[in-house]
Amino acid sequence: MHPTRAPRVKICCIASLEEAWLAIRHGASALGLVSAMPSGPGPIPEELIAQIAARVPPPVATFLLTSRQDAASIMEQQRRTRVNTIQICDHLPPADFDELRRSLPGIRLVQVIHVQGPESLREATSVARHVDAILLDSGRPKAEVKELGGTGRVHDWTISRQIREAVEVPIFLAGGLKAENVHEAIEQVSPFALDVCTGVRTDGKLDEAKLAAFFREVRAATESL
Repeated sequence: MHPTRAPRVKICCIASLEEAWLAIRHGASALGLVSAMPSGPGPIPEELIAQIAARVPPPVATFLLTSRQDAASIMEQQRRTRVNTIQICDHLPPADFDELRRSLPGIRLVQVIHVQGPESLREATSVARHVDAILLDSGRPKAEVKELGGTGRVHDWTISRQIREAVEVPIFLAGGLKAENVHEAIEQVSPFALDVCTGVRTDGKLDEAKLAAFFREVRAATESL
C-alpha cells in the first residue's frame, strides 16, 4: 500500500487518561494500551485499559497490545477492554486470525513483526492477508525472556522499506523512534504511521516537550517530501 504523505502517529504505553488526552491534543491518531507482557515498559491493568478506551473519542483508535497467542484469550481481553484494535505482539496461528475475524467483527487486527533480518520480509508477506496492518518493531520474541516491544532500539530500516513495498496493508513503523531520528525514518521507510513509546517519555512518563518536538519533526519531514 502506498503511504500517505503525512504519516499518522500512534503514542504507545499510555498509562492514564491524562496521558491519553495529552497525546490526543498533540495530534495522536491512535493510542497504545499495553496489557500483561513478559518484559518491557507500559503494562497497565485491563480495568484501566477499559476505562481509557471508553473515554477516547472517535476517530482516535485504541490499540490493545497483547502477548496472548490464542484467539480465545485475545477475544476475552477485547471484550473486557472494549478497544477497537488488537495489536498482536507475538506469533498467532493462521486459523486463529480467522477465528478473531468471525468473532470480533469490526475490530481491527494489527500484527507486530520484529525486524531481525531478511526472514522478517517473508514473515510479513505471509501474515499480511490475515490482518488490517503490520507494525514493524525491534523486539526479540525468541529471547530467553521475550522482548515484544518498548525496547527503544532501532532496527534495519532498509528491511522495513522492503516490507512496506512488498505488502498491500498499511505499515506502522516502531522501534527507537524519537524527534532526533523521525525525519530520517520517514524519508527511508515512508510508513503509513509511526509508533513511539520511549522516545517521548522521561522516567517512564509522557513528556510534553518531547511529544511536541516529535510532532514538530514529523510535520517538518512531511513538508519536505
